[in-house]
Amino acid sequence: MGTGTTMKSGTGVRRVDKPWGYELIWAETSDYVGKHLHVRAGQALSLQYHETKDETIFVHSGVVTVTFGESMEDLRTRTMRPGEAIRLPPGTIHRMVAETDVDLFEASTPQLDDLVRLDDSYGRTGTSEP
Repeated sequence: MGTGTTMKSGTGVRRVDKPWGYELIWAETSDYVGKHLHVRAGQALSLQYHETKDETIFVHSGVVTVTFGESMEDLRTRTMRPGEAIRLPPGTIHRMVAETDVDLFEASTPQLDDLVRLDDSYGRTGTSEP
């Protein structure tokens, strides 16, 4: 599947391929969303923030470096391993870089299109995914 392609399985799980790996949206309601993100070693998500979306990331396997802060001048990094979690409230600038293949679980509010990219390794611009 190409980048940004969406596929539904018979179980209601939706797969979205990304340039860095893929995400599986396994729960989606008007109140919350549950995702599994698989990020290939050496790949990075956009440097981004959300205006409304509130998310918490749990590291299931692998090692990921998370850069985060309230402003570009306030950015700090944290290396996370399995069993660790981080909350990224609305307005928090953040980026995740996979040090190894990494599997993450994300629990968030349902605003999937609430994305403001500040920098992207894959040339994506604007505020909507693929």
